Amino acid sequence: MYILKIKGKAKIPDYVQLRDDNFTLLAYFRVDRPEKALTKCGLGDKEEQMKKIINELPFGKVTKLELS
Repeated sequence: MYILKIKGKAKIPDYVQLRDDNFTLLAYFRVDRPEKALTKCGLGDKEEQMKKIINELPFGKVTKLELS
């Protein structure tokens, strides 16, 4: 799974994309509201870990997501 953080401009907020190994979009959600999207894609139990990863992630860089 891959993760990408996208910088918003003006009134558009920052977003996060979660993609599978074929780069198919699994989830697209606002940085400040990940709860519902993470639950839908089966990562609801890893919410705190994902929030920490998202906060440390640089904008515009596709990163391989390694969850424990």
